[in-house]
Amino acid sequence: MRSMDKKADVLFEVSWEVCNKVGGIYTVVKSKAAKMVEIYGDNYFMIGPYFASNAIGQFQEELPNEVCKSSFDELKKSGIICHFGRWLSEGSPFVILIDFVNYKTKANDIKRELWDWYKVDSLRAQPDYDEPVVWAYTVGMLIEKLSGCCKNKKIVAHFHEWLSGAGLLYLKKKNVKIASVFTTHATVLGRTLANSSIDLYNIWDKINPDQEVYKYNVEAKHLVEKNSAAFADVFTTVSEITGMEASYLLKKKPDVLLPNGLDISKFTTFEEVTIKHRIQRDRIREFMLYYFFPYYAFDLNETLVYFIAGRYEFHDKGIDIYIKALGRLNEKLKQLKSRKTVIAFIWVPANFRNIRPELLENKTLYQDIKDALEEVIGDVEKNIIYSFVTNKKTTKENLFEDDFLAEMKTRIARFVKKGKPPLLTHDLYDENDTILRSIISANLSNDGQDPVKIVYYPIYLSGADGLLNLNYYEAMQGSHLGIFPSYYEPWGYTPLEAGALGVSSVTTDLAGFGRYFCTECSQSDTPGIFVLKRLNHSEEDVVNQLVDVMFKFAELSKDDRIANKLQARKVASMADWKNFVFNYVEAHNSAVERAYK
Repeated sequence: MRSMDKKADVLFEVSWEVCNKVGGIYTVVKSKAAKMVEIYGDNYFMIGPYFASNAIGQFQEELPNEVCKSSFDELKKSGIICHFGRWLSEGSPFVILIDFVNYKTKANDIKRELWDWYKVDSLRAQPDYDEPVVWAYTVGMLIEKLSGCCKNKKIVAHFHEWLSGAGLLYLKKKNVKIASVFTTHATVLGRTLANSSIDLYNIWDKINPDQEVYKYNVEAKHLVEKNSAAFADVFTTVSEITGMEASYLLKKKPDVLLPNGLDISKFTTFEEVTIKHRIQRDRIREFMLYYFFPYYAFDLNETLVYFIAGRYEFHDKGIDIYIKALGRLNEKLKQLKSRKTVIAFIWVPANFRNIRPELLENKTLYQDIKDALEEVIGDVEKNIIYSFVTNKKTTKENLFEDDFLAEMKTRIARFVKKGKPPLLTHDLYDENDTILRSIISANLSNDGQDPVKIVYYPIYLSGADGLLNLNYYEAMQGSHLGIFPSYYEPWGYTPLEAGALGVSSVTTDLAGFGRYFCTECSQSDTPGIFVLKRLNHSEEDVVNQLVDVMFKFAELSKDDRIANKLQARKVASMADWKNFVFNYVEAHNSAVERAYK
């Protein structure tokens, strides 16, 4: 762990996702907090919005110190309530959560000020614009008060995303003596264009961003973001690819890159990787037994588990590429008469009704078989030992009583079904679901002769869903290959998390982490994390690249798969916060140098 002297005396880190999980930035600020506390100690404060229901179990309220108390009392006169305490997470950082509900009546006044000060056009602002802007404005007011109580101290305020930008813009307009850092994790326009299936990377140098935003009604958010980047003492993004995006769409090149990390010490050790995989793999195999085996059987020892996981962003997350590649992999394995079976999970939440009734019935009948066997397992164990010591041939007949075998035949007869396993675990409200239609278009039907079999699992992996009963990390650990062929991914935590768990994965050079990894490592025969080339490559080419990776991985020996697991863990360890946190210190120091000349 390298060291770097900090130049700031006090640091405020501002995010809408402090004690308020919305997306990936929550993971960034939470997982980094312990390292920030190590560097800044009790002079590190995180600031977020106060939502009582979200704060439960995350936030422990305490009495504020005298400096904070006087500022809180002044803000309370305006209806702004500040809650002081600690985030119940690693490092226990100080947190200030602002209850701004009584100040929302000032929304139009704030929007008018942002127009007068910075020409932020919010006449057509969407409903999700007002709350963050009002909250961020109150953050600016709070930091203004607190800075007045911290005489002769160098203060940095670090703002994440457009949602906190109004706070930075307030402080700049009021000429408050602080150093400011602004980080965009994904530009408003970039994400909007990608979500609209626009070929972002081929048009970003050909459009006028300030005009383009009006086509998608995101001008208010964009203009807050653009001005925050322009007026911050230091502007940062999370990756090279997002830095390129910002250069074109915000007309501002980042001063520093702040890659996202993880606290790798909280994940599986090298020694535990194989053990954890075996435990969770066996739980997934049990699910396969009642999902597929009522219809047909296959060799579980020759079966690999692939998966994609994340939000339902069909194009941006590369779900479209994943499904098309699986269809071609199915045909390739079939033509080559491969002995391998690939179970391809799609862990992407959708609007579901209920677990499919036939699956519940399958599970019940499977459990009946399992329970019956557990009742006689003691006698079976004795019979096995007797067979070995007497050198008798082991058969069902000398292991089990005749009555038990007859009962088991009846149970098996009830368990066996005609037809094919379903493509998805739950009934959906949307009968025209894009993922389901794409699966069918790729000729993936879960036929008995198909080497590639699909399980579309449209719910969050909570660990208690009534089927797999695995949480997100457990499901990853039980799998062999995570596939994340993203088109738009400013950083990409999923391949990093998979690697930290000792699971091989696929990413792309359009994902921030994939691009970072590309510059740091070469793609050997066992890279652990495979990087597809998507920038300036056709969809057809990307699909073919992915088919090639999935096929080669399926044909790897067990030793080579283990080598990939260990390499994936090694690569992920490069992205430890103990290394990446100093990029933040560098950004803060640069801001101090510019603001306190």
